[in-house]
Amino acid sequence: MHAPGTAHRNHCPSCLWSRHLDDDNAGDRDADCGSLMEPIAIHVRGNGEWVIVHRCSGCGALGLNRTAGDDNALVLLRLAVKPLAQPPFPLDRIARL
Repeated sequence: MHAPGTAHRNHCPSCLWSRHLDDDNAGDRDADCGSLMEPIAIHVRGNGEWVIVHRCSGCGALGLNRTAGDDNALVLLRLAVKPLAQPPFPLDRIARL
């Protein structure tokens, strides 16, 4: 089966983790780090395309990777709703304002 976005994927379609290979430009393979990149968030572009935000477990660099047609939909959704399920601030403070 051909799925869009699979030709130049830079992450695992099952768990969405990646490896820190690119430095400044996508595909340049100039990064010296080589550490694992943890998927930490989903960014939605203006055209509706979902992009995975990765943080390097070695140097802390952030990177963006386009999703692919055969990425695990459950893992993508779990990542997308994470800020709602685990807000970065206490929700009861909003009620007091």
